[in-house]
Amino acid sequence: MTRTPLRPLARILSARDRGENPDTIERENIRLRREALRDRSRQRAEGRLLLLGVAFLVAFAAVGLQMGALAASEPAEPRRATTGETIATQRADILDRQGRVLATNLVTHALYAQPQFMVDPLRAARELAAIFPDLDAERLKADFTGKRKFLWVKRKISPEQMQRVHEIGDPGLMFGPREMRLYPNGTLAAHVLGGAGFGREGVGSAEVIGTAGVEKAFDDYLRDPANGGAPLRLTLDLTVQAAVEEVLGGGMRLMNAKGAAAILMDAKTGEIVALASLPDFDPNSRPLPPTKGDAGDSPLFNRAVQGVYELGSTFKIFAIAQALDLGLVRPETMIDTKGPMVWGRFRIRDFHNYGPELSVRDVIVKSSNIGTAHVAQRIGGPRQQDFLRRLGFFQPTPIELVEAPGAKPLVPAKWPEITMLTVSYGHGVAASPLHLAAAYAAMVNGGTRVAPTIVQRSPAEAAAKSAATGGEALIRPETSAIIRGMLREVVQRGTASLGEVPGYAVGGKTGTADKPKPSGGYYKDKVVATFASVFPAHDPAYVLVVTLDEPVDTSGTEPRRTAGWTAVPVGAEIIRRVAPLMGLRPEVEPLAGAGVIRVRN
Repeated sequence: MTRTPLRPLARILSARDRGENPDTIERENIRLRREALRDRSRQRAEGRLLLLGVAFLVAFAAVGLQMGALAASEPAEPRRATTGETIATQRADILDRQGRVLATNLVTHALYAQPQFMVDPLRAARELAAIFPDLDAERLKADFTGKRKFLWVKRKISPEQMQRVHEIGDPGLMFGPREMRLYPNGTLAAHVLGGAGFGREGVGSAEVIGTAGVEKAFDDYLRDPANGGAPLRLTLDLTVQAAVEEVLGGGMRLMNAKGAAAILMDAKTGEIVALASLPDFDPNSRPLPPTKGDAGDSPLFNRAVQGVYELGSTFKIFAIAQALDLGLVRPETMIDTKGPMVWGRFRIRDFHNYGPELSVRDVIVKSSNIGTAHVAQRIGGPRQQDFLRRLGFFQPTPIELVEAPGAKPLVPAKWPEITMLTVSYGHGVAASPLHLAAAYAAMVNGGTRVAPTIVQRSPAEAAAKSAATGGEALIRPETSAIIRGMLREVVQRGTASLGEVPGYAVGGKTGTADKPKPSGGYYKDKVVATFASVFPAHDPAYVLVVTLDEPVDTSGTEPRRTAGWTAVPVGAEIIRRVAPLMGLRPEVEPLAGAGVIRVRN
């Protein structure tokens, strides 16, 4: 810094010559210096004030913009910050064969609490217990006033419930968005759909996963974003399914049965058009599995797929079909039916005395145990086993339900001759109604094994599945035609006479099997009644299997439990209701020997 002298010598000498005071010069110099310092200080202050003003202007502008953005956005609850993998919530719809919705998604909310932000936790607990009767007010009070910082109150709430919670007005009660699974038809096809629930959960989303049925079997497909939300289309027909369940439920109550099952299957492709099991449940609020007692008594139990029963005389058609196909008998071959048939300490009897002999055709029409056992003797145990194995009675059905692999038929570990005799009429081997439906389809469709399926596939996919699990020729087409005629006669003049539906040429076979006791042996007054039917019998389009658990017809003077009185009328009513829905027109059957006679005038 250059110092300015206070007394410049030149100016002092000059001032003295003029008679001026040198001190005046010094004071003037000091004044000028102070004014320069003041000007510089003022400039620095003005610059700082300008910078501070600009900073305040920018800050207020940012706050104003943020407030404007918040005011223009949709209101949303605060979300807890999370790390890690994003929870996928999208799940594809499930449709029936006509494209009608069986399962879809609904946007809703979950209710959670953060007690540290609550204003009046005791009042909030009381109000919540009034809105949700299943909640315990005392438990809520303990949770809200304890040390917990976060707790779920309800995983799913309706819009009405959400509004009522809003009206409580407590800031510690918050809502998290949810995409929940909705089944708009309630209990309809419950055992096929199964149900879904929440997997991994966060405040802002929840993972929806399948818990049973096709929801679990196709869980990966339904959740895969690569499918672009493409729906899963089933072979079920919603209208037909509703009719089947309605008639089956009425029949179960009318026949005083504890449970029932029905399967309607395309005889040529194996596609399931309707599958019902009663009692059922609502997949929107799927109950918990039972922790004790018989699992078969739970409404979650799928009797059509998981139920493994002795199916009685419905098995007789397999022994007759095999004997016919092997050339061991013909429909007119006479078979010994004198009873009882004695085998060691065992006695095989018929429900009625049919005389000393019956034709093979009448063995089926009248349902003779003795006659079927004699036919089985001609076949032999090894060939009988092989045929039943090829029919699918030694392994679970390949249907696309997670419950199916656990429903393996119960077959004897050893196969002595007495087992061969009893198995021929359905005693000593147990299978599901779905096994029976698939086997009957093969018997009447020309002899080709079918693979039951619940999912609609492209022709190429269907061919591949058939090649992998079906498509095998089991009997000759000529044998299949004979079997169709026999089944028709069972309805026309045999044990299933109550199964006649005018115009639809129903054929079928009854089966009444005593229920086994858990401790061994069989009940005397509890049966499983089954009616395996086909229609129209001359060219079967569909197979219908109806099974009633412990039915009793009390309309007569004495209780009647046989399938002819219990399962057959229910099956007939189902056919009467669903055949027109599936586009089958009633036909007038030609009378035997009828023809056109030309008459000349």
